[in-house]
Amino acid sequence: MAEPVISEGADTIASGKTRRLPLRFIVPIVIFIAIGVFLAVGLTNDPRRIPSPLIGKAVPVFDLPPVQGYQRGLASADLKGEVSLVNVFASWSVSCRAEHGVLLDAKKRNLVPIHGLDYKDKPDDAESWLAQRGNPYDRIGADIDGRVGIDWGVYGVPETFLIDRSGHIAYKQIGPITPEILEKTIMPKVEKLRAAGAS
Repeated sequence: MAEPVISEGADTIASGKTRRLPLRFIVPIVIFIAIGVFLAVGLTNDPRRIPSPLIGKAVPVFDLPPVQGYQRGLASADLKGEVSLVNVFASWSVSCRAEHGVLLDAKKRNLVPIHGLDYKDKPDDAESWLAQRGNPYDRIGADIDGRVGIDWGVYGVPETFLIDRSGHIAYKQIGPITPEILEKTIMPKVEKLRAAGAS
């Protein structure tokens, strides 16, 4: 009776011998799984809830020229003495269009001074956009190359920063301001900062 042929290197149950994967194969698999877990956890985080590392710190030092067609630019020195908002916007942003009416309404109601930081926009586009849609800003700085936005920790547009009387960042809103966010989140913080400055 002929003996069964077993190919060299094959694992067999009959022989009771099994081959183990070498360590050089196990380590990359473990690393790959760990990276996958970290990425999966990261994807569950809402970027709107990630606090800015600039909260409580002075606004970055900057001095921007005005948007084309306007007289008043925006600088860090302009953000001292009163509670105000700095809204980072761009004419190319669909989300900025969605919140623009809310900002215009806030200006009309004289709720809080709003300053604009026009982020990575073409001068003609920014001027045309504001002429067509209205201007809710007291001052507007043109951040054409986006460097000032980077200093502010801007991830995208729109983003809005609440600035206290001393020129420190008190709050950061990522994404468009809705009427509900304005009334229930931003304005209570504005009033609290105003009351703290008055005492």
